[in-house]
Amino acid sequence: MNKKIIIALFLCSLAFYSKSQNTDTTSYWQVGGVSALTFSQVSLTNWAAGGQNSAAINFHYGMFMDHNKDRLKWHNSLNIAYGLIKQGSNDFEKSDDKIDVHTKIGYQINTANSKWFFSALMDFKTQFAEGFDPEDNETLISDFMAPGYLVIGTGIDYHPSEFLSFSYVPITGKFTFVRVQELADNGDYGVTPATFDDNGNKLTDGENSRAELGSFFRAKYHKGNYESRLELFTNYLENFGDVDINWQNALVMQITKVLSTNFFTQLIYDKDIQIGADDNGDGQILEADGEFRDRVQFKSVIGVGLAFQFGHKKE
Repeated sequence: MNKKIIIALFLCSLAFYSKSQNTDTTSYWQVGGVSALTFSQVSLTNWAAGGQNSAAINFHYGMFMDHNKDRLKWHNSLNIAYGLIKQGSNDFEKSDDKIDVHTKIGYQINTANSKWFFSALMDFKTQFAEGFDPEDNETLISDFMAPGYLVIGTGIDYHPSEFLSFSYVPITGKFTFVRVQELADNGDYGVTPATFDDNGNKLTDGENSRAELGSFFRAKYHKGNYESRLELFTNYLENFGDVDINWQNALVMQITKVLSTNFFTQLIYDKDIQIGADDNGDGQILEADGEFRDRVQFKSVIGVGLAFQFGHKKE
């Protein structure tokens, strides 16, 4: 099923690529993006130095749809990613999984030359497929909409240049969804867990959602094939001053018309996500100090493969 997801995503991106070549750049809309499919393989036979056979495939698709007319700016973006890796005799395992949808509309304050905007935004994040505990590869720890995150708010934007923007949203609703009841019962991702009696019988189900009210800040830089986005959120009602961090970077360098190298990173800190520690960098999340707790998470993906850029964006 996982391999089918990658094939379907890549075919969808090719279809959109073909359609987007005819984008009317004289209109108020600018549409474009990039899709990339990367492969890697290691095959060893009687190799004295040791090692394992391995194969990996990663898919990334990013697109934007921007509308600019007079004092109105409307930005929309979609970023999705999925990856699989196989080592030795193990089955394919998920190595990357992301759905990230963003829309923001702004209206210039005072004059058409102003760099300040009244704005409203919506962000949605989740993943495509199931994720399992790497220690046993059987215990479910995530799935589609488990978790899912929705951020909605209104505030102000500052655009010092075409490539750089800062958003501050003082009234922000952040909603966390945990669709899988097993995970909700555990209280994963900050939702209220299930309650049990002294015999272990469940009295109430864990809640499948959590709502927070706070403030949200975003700094975004996007020029050419590089994009960086830093997002910060703090809850007014609980643990005010604790800041959730999500920092993403993407760089796609075109070698030929269809061959590229790409590099993606993501750093996450969320006090509501309790995890163990990967002490030696082997990808195994282990319990450290006798407890699971909030930790800094970091992911990087680098690859060389097929890439298609489409559309047009004024620089």
